[in-house]
Amino acid sequence: MQHPKRLFAVVVTFNRLEKLKQTVARLLAAPTHDLEGVLVVNNASTDGTDEWLSQQTDPRLIVENMTENRGGAGGFEHGMRLVTETYDPDWLVVMDDDGRPAPGTFAKFQEMDVSPWDGLAAAVYYPHGEICDMNRPSRNPFWHGKVFLNTLLGRGGRDGFHITPDDYQGQPKQIDVSSFVGLFVSRAAVAKVGYPDGRLFVYGEDGLYTLTLSKAGGRIGFIPDLKFEHDCSTFGENDLRFRPLWKVYYYHRNLLMLYREAAGLYFAPLLFVVLPKWALKTRHHKGQQRIFLKLLRHAVVDGLLRRTSASHSQVLDWSKVTSPRPDG
Repeated sequence: MQHPKRLFAVVVTFNRLEKLKQTVARLLAAPTHDLEGVLVVNNASTDGTDEWLSQQTDPRLIVENMTENRGGAGGFEHGMRLVTETYDPDWLVVMDDDGRPAPGTFAKFQEMDVSPWDGLAAAVYYPHGEICDMNRPSRNPFWHGKVFLNTLLGRGGRDGFHITPDDYQGQPKQIDVSSFVGLFVSRAAVAKVGYPDGRLFVYGEDGLYTLTLSKAGGRIGFIPDLKFEHDCSTFGENDLRFRPLWKVYYYHRNLLMLYREAAGLYFAPLLFVVLPKWALKTRHHKGQQRIFLKLLRHAVVDGLLRRTSASHSQVLDWSKVTSPRPDG
């Protein structure tokens, strides 16, 4: 009989108590031999999350109440480090508070031979059953000639370098980049590349982490039999605005850092493609163009310099509307 793998879940939450309740319930519904423990990193929520967590009695639930909101990146770095150093598990599985495993997913993980892999990316769906496009794993087109050519020529759109819908019904497949919704991370992966960069705050820490793991020789497999659901609310249909606006800074700064790692020698020419496209996004933010461009300017400068020293309070200040001075 195969010895069970010691698996711990890491969940990062901020002010989404109702979704967190569902996720914690789903996780703790798994038997102990499938999931040994659940760490919830509460990013200084103000909606009663800490009170609710304090009332839970399952001994597998571990709570870490942060004194400040360190964003998803800071939460994952702190949580993964805490679990690894305190409990010494074989594997971690990470998710936001609105991501949760389909029933039986951890049992399937325990039955798997994971020896070929350093990380495993689950197939992520919306609760109603459609593939969650924002969580589709991908291959780095700059590392694979055919993928690069298809991407360059626009063949297949996002399917040119992302896992295709057909792959969700297929066999395990090696990928380079994945999200932190349903990502299983082995101790071997942690030994290779450590933990996510908490200084990124939000956006891209998962892509950079998995890309760095792949670059270091780690193997990440997309496993269709491991299923997660993502009860997320993102851009609405045909709505391409950032809400709140401060997210403009983190999204573009961190994406530049990801592009640099992915593109290598192609990074400089890539800038001539992406920067004009980003500037055109102002048309989606009528009445906020000046603030959008200010945030974008800071993001580009810091991204190019690989600078992560801006505090969240500073980013919030950049995003504030300044009232015009009265005449006289």
